[in-house]
Amino acid sequence: MYNLHAATIAIIAANILVSLRGFSDPVFFDRYKFSIGGVKAGQRERTVTSGFLHVDISHLFFNMFTLYFFANVVINWFGAGKFLIIYFVSLIGGSLLALFFHKDEPFYSAVGASGAVTGVLYAAILLNPNMQLGIMFIPIPLPAYVLGIGYLLYSIYGMKSRLGNIGHTAHFGGAIGGYAVTLLFKPELFVTDTFIVVLLAVPILILFILEKMGKI
Repeated sequence: MYNLHAATIAIIAANILVSLRGFSDPVFFDRYKFSIGGVKAGQRERTVTSGFLHVDISHLFFNMFTLYFFANVVINWFGAGKFLIIYFVSLIGGSLLALFFHKDEPFYSAVGASGAVTGVLYAAILLNPNMQLGIMFIPIPLPAYVLGIGYLLYSIYGMKSRLGNIGHTAHFGGAIGGYAVTLLFKPELFVTDTFIVVLLAVPILILFILEKMGKI
């Protein structure tokens, strides 16, 4: 049996309760979703509250299912307090990157815990880069760092092409948050896992190089 820590249970419960309220109350949903116009109007709490709202049950389930698998990796290394810091910094990081890239789109909006969950995932990969992860349509497990890098490169493609109704920017911002805070908490990774630290930074550098070049 996979034992969930109380901190993970609390996060999942909060996501479920807030999302269920949002499903049944469109006014509540619109008031607390991430919205460029709303944030610019001074409603900064949207950068956090939006991370607990979801579009539908499948969106909620996928995010909580991913958190279920990777939260304990981070908690086992850092404890619940630092796990929660990583979670919320990643959540806010996703919102801030979305604000940066979509600042001139007043009607841009987004919801979901994807940024926070991606930050936890990226933290788990930094801490345990050789864990094997499976993905649909690939018959063999791959090292976690390979999938992490591939996911962020896909997110760059999604941001550039506006692929689907998905908050690729928030995913990427969450990954940056998880990456940065993990290295802040465990700076010895720069020495013990230099190659992985540099490798996981490559998609982040590519994103900001493309932004500087006006390509995204």
